[in-house]
Amino acid sequence: MMEDIQAAIPLGFLLAFMVGPVFFVLLETAATKGFRAGLALDLGVVLADILFLVIAYFSSFQLLENLSNQPGLYVFGGVILLVYGLTTVFRSDFKGKEPRIVTKGSDYLGLFVKGFLLNFINIGVLVFWLGIIIIVGPSLDNQPDRIITFFSAMLGAYLTTDILKILLAKQLRKKLTRERIGMVKKILGVVLIICGLVMIVKGFLPKDKLSIEKGIELINE
Repeated sequence: MMEDIQAAIPLGFLLAFMVGPVFFVLLETAATKGFRAGLALDLGVVLADILFLVIAYFSSFQLLENLSNQPGLYVFGGVILLVYGLTTVFRSDFKGKEPRIVTKGSDYLGLFVKGFLLNFINIGVLVFWLGIIIIVGPSLDNQPDRIITFFSAMLGAYLTTDILKILLAKQLRKKLTRERIGMVKKILGVVLIICGLVMIVKGFLPKDKLSIEKGIELINE
């Protein structure tokens, strides 16, 4: 069991540094709204990962192939990211307002839901987890207890690394003027637009371009 945990931790660490929309939104949220806000958003992201893991575990190789044959799912998620990115770009001016620290429970819930949806709309994340289970499962003898231990350790390492990222991002708050926050949001919006366009393009690629081997590279793109 310890060997499974030791193998999972480096993967969780690398997963936390996979560059995608969630990566940038998390840092921006922590820097502008504080630690608790960043954590609430991140917990929503992790919940989406857990849901995808459950779906992946109870599905099969055939589901992965079916997803590859449904380009509309990529286009749908890409359009949502594209619209979200455009909205972020055009609403990035603060016009005299200071960044607000989140204090209300409803705000935390909203950030939690935002994190969940931001991760959930990316079908590439599900493809990634399906690919990981297909690759890792045999090495764990497909034993449920070992699989649960492995992915629990992986997500635990991922969440721990994200907490460290949130703490580091929070330290930047003192240096964030209104103008700089506006610039950060515009950069974030551009990143989301690019990620959305990439997903849309993937939706129009030939089916052989969405093979299992390449599917595990689709996380948070």
